[in-house]
Amino acid sequence: MTRKSKELIHEGKYAAEVPIDLIEDETAWSPYLSPEDAAKLDAVRLALRRGDVVEAAKYGRIFKLTPVAAE
Repeated sequence: MTRKSKELIHEGKYAAEVPIDLIEDETAWSPYLSPEDAAKLDAVRLALRRGDVVEAAKYGRIFKLTPVAAE
């Protein structure tokens, strides 16, 4: 059985929200990612690390993080 989920990846000043499918079964490893989803998350992480927002955006929503001063 699979269920939809979202993974948040943070690299530097960017974050990505990437849709994935979690696979659930009766094994001790459940829930887990398919090899394709794991490769997708790696691709997004590497693209964000390079600052390649256009490439990362092919896989999900991208956010630019800005610091907030404490009041």
